[in-house]
Formats: sequence, C-alpha cells, structure tokens
Amino acid sequence: MIARYDLIVFDWDGTLMDSERKIVRCMSAAAADVGIADPGADAIRQIIGLGLDEAMEQLYPQAPAALRKRLVERYREHFLELDQTEMLLFPGVEEGLAGLSQNGFLLAVATGKARRGLNRVLEETGTARYFAATRCADEAFSKPHPQMLDDILEQTGVPRDRALMVGDTTYDMLMARNAGVGALAVSYGVHSRRQLLECEPLGCVDSFAAVCGWIP
Repeated sequence: MIARYDLIVFDWDGTLMDSERKIVRCMSAAAADVGIADPGADAIRQIIGLGLDEAMEQLYPQAPAALRKRLVERYREHFLELDQTEMLLFPGVEEGLAGLSQNGFLLAVATGKARRGLNRVLEETGTARYFAATRCADEAFSKPHPQMLDDILEQTGVPRDRALMVGDTTYDMLMARNAGVGALAVSYGVHSRRQLLECEPLGCVDSFAAVCGWIP
C-alpha cells in the first residue's frame, strides 16, 4: 500500500503523554498562590493545548494582565520544579513512534508547551530521536493559529496534502484546518469525542495503537 502521508505531526499533552492530572494540579496551585479562585478541573481541561498566555486569558478573562502574567510564572514554577505528579506516555506510544519512524514517516510535534518543558519531557522519555521537527507555543502563535504547522512544513519541505495532524483537542483540529492539513482526532485526551467530531476530522480513534493502524 502506498502511504497517503509523508509527515505525521503530533500534539504532546493528551495525545502522546498523559499529563492531564499534573496540569490541573499545577494550574490550581498557581491560582492559590496568587489568591484567585480555582477555575476547577473541568475548565482547566478545556484549555490544555493552548499556550499559557492564551490559557490564562480564557480562564480569567476579567483579570488584569499583570495578574495573568503572575499566574503563568507560578504555573511554570509548579510544573517544572515543585509538582512531582508522574507523567507517562500513553500505552503504545513509544512502540508506535518507533514503528512509524522505521516505516519511513517523518514525525514532528506541535505543542502548547514551552520549549523548556518540551525539551525536558523529550529527554525524560527518550523520544527526541523520533522527531524531525518540533514547534512550541513560545516560538509561534498559539493553536489554533496555523503558524506551528506552517513552520514545520517549511522546515521539513513536506507539502500540505502529505501531512497529517494528530491531536486530542479542538485546538489541534482547528489548527490543522487553518493550515490546510488533514486532522486525526484521538478520544482518550482532554476534549470529548463530541467536541472533536464537531470539527470534522478525518477520523477519531480511541488508542495510540489505533492511530498507527489508521495511518496507511
């Protein structure tokens, strides 16, 4: 079978790594640090995937910019230094990435994480070797703006119709649409299947093994 795609771009949090619990804990801790109301786990889950500035603006639209900046600083401190909540790759991710790479696909990451955070988890998981390109929210406009995908396509030289975005949020699906790239949704992350299907992805699968099986 001739492969339909040359480049597979993955979101990180909620797609490759199960980091939801840590993100929720760190956001709640940041809110407590600055004395603002905890938005609650459900609201926090909905902003996973955005850049931190955009996430804080969505969670606290009425808060002064200086307070949102302080929230970002405290969240980073908790996530990178203070909180020890374990984060693991989802089942089948490491084997799946290895298999896709061995089968000749170029792989990349487009994430709402900052560069420092992505580099850390790439090192901790030993997965950096699989990715030809990575792009972070502090290097480009936040999802759903297409810049991260545009930059990855430019770096790899892959045409838009030969690239696929895989993600667990509507932000991933809309970024792919805005970039003119196909999108595959995964249902095991933070946004519901209903939310994802409203964005009309090419498919919606329930495991990383199913991701690999869907890609021809």
